[in-house]
Amino acid sequence: MVAKKMWCLTIRIKKNDQVKGKRLYNVILDYLMDAGISGATVENAVDGFGRRGKSTLHIEGISINYPLVIEVVEEPEKLLPLLPEIKRMVDDNGVMTYQEVFML
Repeated sequence: MVAKKMWCLTIRIKKNDQVKGKRLYNVILDYLMDAGISGATVENAVDGFGRRGKSTLHIEGISINYPLVIEVVEEPEKLLPLLPEIKRMVDDNGVMTYQEVFML
């Protein structure tokens, strides 16, 4: 089995974060799709905390501003040029990490 070297971009934001009146996660997904990225996954987190405080998902009633994780695995040549614009979108609303991974 040969593993292919790729890069993984992970973005941690909150559900209610917005850019120009649109949900940030939707803006990021649209940007990635328009740029020809192979795929991205948005995951709901149940609980978390960070510089802007605690965020929790309440199953029984109203959903609060819970954490989201967006993950993209792509070739660095396609992903690297997009990072400055994604960072501008995320700004101080979240954290971005970028690491080498191996796809099987």
